[in-house]
Amino acid sequence: MALVVPPDDFLEWQRARHARLTAPQGNLALIETRWGADDPDAALAGQRDTVTATRLRRTDPLTGETERGVRLWDADSAAINAFDHVDRFDYDPAWVLEAAYTEVPGARRIPFEHIKDNGGTRELAVPGDIALTLDGRDYTLSAFDDGGTLLLVFADATTGDGVYAPGRFLSVPRAPGATTVTLDFNRAYVPPCGFSAHFNCPMPPPQNRLHLPVEAGEKLPVFTDGFTIY
Repeated sequence: MALVVPPDDFLEWQRARHARLTAPQGNLALIETRWGADDPDAALAGQRDTVTATRLRRTDPLTGETERGVRLWDADSAAINAFDHVDRFDYDPAWVLEAAYTEVPGARRIPFEHIKDNGGTRELAVPGDIALTLDGRDYTLSAFDDGGTLLLVFADATTGDGVYAPGRFLSVPRAPGATTVTLDFNRAYVPPCGFSAHFNCPMPPPQNRLHLPVEAGEKLPVFTDGFTIY
């Protein structure tokens, strides 16, 4: 079977993705997340010149209170130096799918388990339902709001079999009032926690677990010299 030449916009997306991963504050640069801290200057004490710090905050899933923290990023991290590329499936236009989208009024929130939360869940805003039929099976997928773009966290029959085990992410653009969205699974990507152990990523809820293999998108990051992030 002849390989399909990816369109230019997809190739540009790949180039931008690589640049973001290896940037001074990209996924590969995160070397520490400190909760309970709120002073970037203090966190930088004793660090190398290549390290920068940023503030972050979250809602504590148990108390509901705001928790503050600091992240440390190293532009010359071991992960950046060992990173080679992200292994991926060949581009396949058959995995560019249109799905129905139904906006749900109100502040609906759905529980998502996170990798480091020991089975606990966090309520994330899911503004609508994505209806998709794959291989004769109907799905109602939950994608949460990520700064105006829908973020779909999903698993499929390839997950854990040469593909990042917890699941993958897919950004789903949506226009105001739209009743359809496009799912380009060629742009499915390994979440930040696949590049640094200091991220805490959401995992696919049951409704986002697909029964068939989605042989499109990223598989796993590839590092040199046996490097691993854990």
